[in-house]
Amino acid sequence: MKEMKTVDAVGQILCHDITQIIKGVTKDARFRKGHVITEEDIPVLLSLGKDHIYIWENDETKMHENDAAAVLRDICINEHMEATAPKEGKIELKATCDGVFQVDEARFDAVNELEDVTIATLPQNFPVKKGQKLAGMRIIPLVIDKEKMEQVKKVAGTEPLLRLRPYRQNLKVGVVTTGTEVFLGRIEDTFTPVIEGKLNKFGLSITEHRVTDDVKEHTEAKIKELLDLGMDIILTTGGMSVDPDDRTPAAIRDAGAKIETYGAPVLPGAMFLVGYFEREGREVPVLGLPGCVMYAPATVFDLALPRIIAGEHLTRREIRRWGIGGLCQNCKVCHYPVCGFQH
Repeated sequence: MKEMKTVDAVGQILCHDITQIIKGVTKDARFRKGHVITEEDIPVLLSLGKDHIYIWENDETKMHENDAAAVLRDICINEHMEATAPKEGKIELKATCDGVFQVDEARFDAVNELEDVTIATLPQNFPVKKGQKLAGMRIIPLVIDKEKMEQVKKVAGTEPLLRLRPYRQNLKVGVVTTGTEVFLGRIEDTFTPVIEGKLNKFGLSITEHRVTDDVKEHTEAKIKELLDLGMDIILTTGGMSVDPDDRTPAAIRDAGAKIETYGAPVLPGAMFLVGYFEREGREVPVLGLPGCVMYAPATVFDLALPRIIAGEHLTRREIRRWGIGGLCQNCKVCHYPVCGFQH
């Protein structure tokens, strides 16, 4: 790479994209890397503020920004992702399916600690749609030492830095609604429609629904009934607080679930329960949903549900780390997940 006056660059090979920005009209490359500069290009380049320009000189010790971006792409990309072509030294990754986006934070941070290397992604555990942008990457200078990019590969290791967990399809979801007031028809069940709506966003619906009173043994029996029917996920509503009649956590435990946690550092959603049944070689998650799920736009349930559908086992340690970012701001217009809730 060599710097020279633009007026003297006719016939030279441009070694990077030249961007033109017209506010409200365009922001794109006016000239692409590899373009042979002509006499007619000189006034245009000068109008873009390019009194001096870099032209390409082969140097076996250096790597061009586009080639370096390709190295960053290769250490990041994983299944269910596709990469864009290099543009202005940058490559982006996009999702090829719906799912939960995840980052190997320790290795990712180690790569970003290296000088002149930048990779930016969506937040950890972000629920994404097919075609959504996941990450962008580039180096800071126009060229970089090949030795530096070898260091990048060494620090990154052999496994991709990024992962997209696809949502599982055709899952059987069972719901147990607990509450004597609902069971006896004293009040309308307004909780189940909310759950149905949240499941629908992931292409799922309620397969089996049972209603029971607050007797622990009755709730336990309904949970076991859903297990016998082959449910892949079981959701329970009602009976999750500390009132004397709220016995759903005990019913879940007595039905045979291993409880990961009863309680989560998330507001709304502190009385959240996560457990797992072992059933004929399958792991069946059971979630105890607190009452806030019925009325709050975004709760702990919205944090957990995508990952449960994607087949991830949520541990107590993982859930206990949700406290930072676990305070919903109760915005007048909810933009979750495009907000700071848990991110």
